[in-house]
Amino acid sequence: MKVCVFAASSSRIDDAYRKAAEELGASFAREGVHAVFGGGGIGLMGLFADALIAGGGSVTGVIPGFMMNEGWGHPGVSDMIVTSDMSERKKTIFAMSDAAVALPGGVGTLEELTEVITLKQLGQFNKPIVIVNVNGFYDHLIDFFDHMVRGHFMRLEHKDIWQIVTSADEVVPAIINYTGWHADPKVIARI
Repeated sequence: MKVCVFAASSSRIDDAYRKAAEELGASFAREGVHAVFGGGGIGLMGLFADALIAGGGSVTGVIPGFMMNEGWGHPGVSDMIVTSDMSERKKTIFAMSDAAVALPGGVGTLEELTEVITLKQLGQFNKPIVIVNVNGFYDHLIDFFDHMVRGHFMRLEHKDIWQIVTSADEVVPAIINYTGWHADPKVIARI
């Protein structure tokens, strides 16, 4: 199983988020999950990959050329795909993955998460999406999704597109126990 992981590139974050990234990497290594991630060597991305590699796990990085040229690629990741831009990076990651996981992160992580949610809403990514809500990091986003439903910008059924967990140890079981979402998402894509 290949699972993409979205995560912060910031290193100036709370230790609880660092711990979650390391736990997720270790969990993937133990469970034999092949990770696909943004290829970065810093922040939660780097910590996740470090723990995965230290545990003997397998990982593929996908990084745009300009980031690689800046030296932002993870030096320990030997399977690194270099793309022409950010758009190709996401397209490559989504195509390679059997599920998507969002650790806490900034606007890049938010953009990746909302794009994969949109793709699932439109029937283009019919796979599990897991939001790791460590320390309530995603509470405001989840509240905003609820606000969208109340305002009829999304259907109530769309809230079942993603699963929410509060710890890294819950991620792999959430993916394994995923039973699917909607047989034909396009039918309910229009509000």
